[in-house]
Amino acid sequence: MHLCTSYASLVHSLENVVDKNLRQKKLLSLIRAKPFSTQTELRDSLERAGVPATQSSLSRDLEELGIVKHRGHYTMLSANGAAGKGLLSLELSGDNLVVARTEPGLASAVAVEIDGAAISEIVGTLAGEDTIFVAVRDQKSQRVAMKKIWELFA
Repeated sequence: MHLCTSYASLVHSLENVVDKNLRQKKLLSLIRAKPFSTQTELRDSLERAGVPATQSSLSRDLEELGIVKHRGHYTMLSANGAAGKGLLSLELSGDNLVVARTEPGLASAVAVEIDGAAISEIVGTLAGEDTIFVAVRDQKSQRVAMKKIWELFA
């Protein structure tokens, strides 16, 4: 019985991660598409798009993605170059991993951008506070993925 409970807990955790990634991708898309002046407007738009969100999860997403209120509307922090978009460095690790370092608090936003680019060599990403593990298919894919990530943030 304990195994079933553990499995159910794992499945629930994975569903939450998928929900969060989907919600953050949609949130970035909405912010880019039109101006929003309140979190309520954002939450309502997410829900109309079929992506439910609580006020607290939306607030955490805004912070993780580097979305700020500027002149009365929510917007992405922007500057020129990769560092301006949060990406600081990429480093090879082992045969199937690229480690990305970001500005503190921007790993989630950078990971969403990488995931959204649908780079074929990348299997998936896992973001922390300022670090992203980028899983790639094989050793040959590492350098190709790094090159494409740098191009994405150029």
